[in-house]
Amino acid sequence: MKNGLKIAIGADHAGFDFKQAILGMFDNITFNDFGTYSSESADYPDFAHLVANAVESGEADFGILICGSANGVAMTANKHQHIRAAICWKRDLAVPARTHNNANVLCLPARHMSLDEAKATIETFLTEEFEGGRHARRVDKISC
Repeated sequence: MKNGLKIAIGADHAGFDFKQAILGMFDNITFNDFGTYSSESADYPDFAHLVANAVESGEADFGILICGSANGVAMTANKHQHIRAAICWKRDLAVPARTHNNANVLCLPARHMSLDEAKATIETFLTEEFEGGRHARRVDKISC
């Protein structure tokens, strides 16, 4: 994993504890925390849009979004033209998300994985590189 990566991170109430733990796991990453800032009920689109905007604008290298299932945050982030948000709950899914799909936002399902799995998945997501080639042609067809 490259040192000095800038990561936009956000979570709803179901992902709050995971987000807080992740913020303390990586010394070589600068996180921009877009909330939520408590475990009180919160609307996941509010945080997903902020993280997606940060990645789209180049303010962040990548984004991490966390909710209970990761479905809501992924659906929301993928509404953004230049976002490719991938739901990954283990390392094996993070590899093709990056190498084949050039995903730029990682969506984690807090209710379906452990913190150790989350850390390993994040490390893999942030280490793998897009392969380009035939995959670039396919990725170019994603945006509308």
